[in-house]
Amino acid sequence: MPLPQPIAPALPGGLDTPALVIDIDIVERNAQRLANQIAACGVALRPHVKTHKSIALARIQIESGASGITVGTIGEAEVMADAGISDIFVAYPVWASAAKAPRIRALAERPGLRFAVGLDSVDAAAQLARAMAGSSARLRVVLEVDSNYGRTGTNAAMAGDLARAAQQAGLEVAGAFTHGGHGYADPAARDAAAADEIEALTVAAASLRTAGIEPQVLSAGSSPTATFSARPPVTEVRAGTYLIGDRQQVALGASPPDGVAIAIAATVVSEAVEHQFVIDAGAKSLTKDAPTYIAGFGSIPEFPGAVIERVSDYHGQVRYDPATVPPKLGQVVAVAPNHACPVIDLYDSFVATRSGTVLGRWQVDARGRSG
Repeated sequence: MPLPQPIAPALPGGLDTPALVIDIDIVERNAQRLANQIAACGVALRPHVKTHKSIALARIQIESGASGITVGTIGEAEVMADAGISDIFVAYPVWASAAKAPRIRALAERPGLRFAVGLDSVDAAAQLARAMAGSSARLRVVLEVDSNYGRTGTNAAMAGDLARAAQQAGLEVAGAFTHGGHGYADPAARDAAAADEIEALTVAAASLRTAGIEPQVLSAGSSPTATFSARPPVTEVRAGTYLIGDRQQVALGASPPDGVAIAIAATVVSEAVEHQFVIDAGAKSLTKDAPTYIAGFGSIPEFPGAVIERVSDYHGQVRYDPATVPPKLGQVVAVAPNHACPVIDLYDSFVATRSGTVLGRWQVDARGRSG
């Protein structure tokens, strides 16, 4: 059966291309839809803002019912905290290096900010404790456990031992988190990845209780698994890409075709090769992210069957069905990118629209804050 295809948001006229366009009507629908779905399960939604890195879009998520936000780096946390967002979790096994230690401490000590970081080793706990030495604040930590993704995270059964070490170092252990990233493997992977998240957090919770620690937080996270893992013992989910949508999320069934808020506006600059046209959006506009289950580096929904089959820095080579009429030289087309997160991080700002009407140019506030 063919995979579902995205519908691109409407483009305003007069854009200088390539341009990142995000439709706020679609963003708001996406924010409210998942917030309602997760709330109906009795679970909190803590969206991951690494997808968009935008203060304005994070505020839309909070206004739609998010309990707080997730970030991936200390830099992202600083940007969001400076904007007044008051509940931030760094879902990453943070290593408190000499450069990062004072920044972590400053966030932990910031008045009015509920702040937590991830860790997955005794050594990392010791480093965090050294960063907080002499502080009147107590750093909250959430232990990362692996749920068969095989990237980071301790064995869930060992969570209690790690928690004891973190407590002895002077840290406050809030609970455990995991990431079912293998839910991205193919369109059939979501169920099993969510089950793995639930199982890992169940085991981690039991291990923490054996160590005398009652977990306040049992956090699962990914857009594909969000609605599947939102059940006990999970207390919160950390979806991110759901807000923006992309070609990958549609293929996985995690986003409806009309839930893609992002488009890269690109101009057709060449038609020199038969059955091919070239757009001015290449790897530096679209990235080279290409999951195995979707063809090419992006699609052009207005021209079904047109796939960006090759990218160099500033060229996107589009192969199209000879039976279809291609766009004309100079025409601006809307590209549905494969993966919104790295694409947005290529741009300093985006054109915010509502159904093709420009609201303004909004900043990607935490762009480049990758550490």
